[in-house]
Amino acid sequence: MENIRPIKTEADYDWAIVEITGYFESEPKVGTPDGYRFDVLATLIEAYEDDHYPIEAPLS
Repeated sequence: MENIRPIKTEADYDWAIVEITGYFESEPKVGTPDGYRFDVLATLIEAYEDDHYPIEAPLS
């Protein structure tokens, strides 16, 4: 298992997606090291996506 690192490039993003995908098959328990790792990965991925793939609100 590789250490968590900042997501600065598309390659970093791809790595993080691969890392978090394994947790969807076997959900980690809250409060465990894997649970914390999942939360950190999800937060990093969300921040990267918000910055690089913004979703605009629909026009009303």
